Amino acid sequence: MQSSTPATRPGRPRSAAAATAILAATREALVEVGWSRLTLGDVATRAGVAKTTLYRRWSGKNELVVDAVAELFDELELPDRGSLAADIEGVVLQFAAILARPEARSGLMAVVAESTRDDALRERIRASIVERQKHLVVLGRSRAQKRGELPPETDPEEAARTADLIFDVVAGAVVHRTLVSAEPVDEEWVRSFAGLLLNGLTADATA
Repeated sequence: MQSSTPATRPGRPRSAAAATAILAATREALVEVGWSRLTLGDVATRAGVAKTTLYRRWSGKNELVVDAVAELFDELELPDRGSLAADIEGVVLQFAAILARPEARSGLMAVVAESTRDDALRERIRASIVERQKHLVVLGRSRAQKRGELPPETDPEEAARTADLIFDVVAGAVVHRTLVSAEPVDEEWVRSFAGLLLNGLTADATA
């Protein structure tokens, strides 16, 4: 008796599998040819999907590259290293390691440059990359409060504003050092940065 289940075409991943293959192929293309030479047709070929499958999900390569890079930042974790300073050092080292990857570096710099002329793209970067990682700040503060390193928060709105500021300071410093200054984010720099973040300008950040 012949099965009534529709046959699937070999080599054509569907739905979530297709999206995963497309984003991986995008990162591969960023490494091999860079953002300027990346095309949706090439990505579709690398992913083994029809161009229409790709176009149904992404209207252009900028949006595609944002989502491909966003997956890299989803790898970030806040390690429990026993203290707030050590936790900050751990996540900053992870963040810098991701930014050092050629697909992250070329992709992020390209779409940020493009977003200066495209408000919708800027919002996509904010939603797909920035907002998705702010939970790390919330987790870090909550963990530090349980350890007694930080006082408890009583005003949720103020807590949210502070979390935004902390994220901006950390992300801004690491992105600038790795992508603009092209200086190493090594353990010595990270230790000094964490000290400055926690102690402020009036304290010895290297202590």
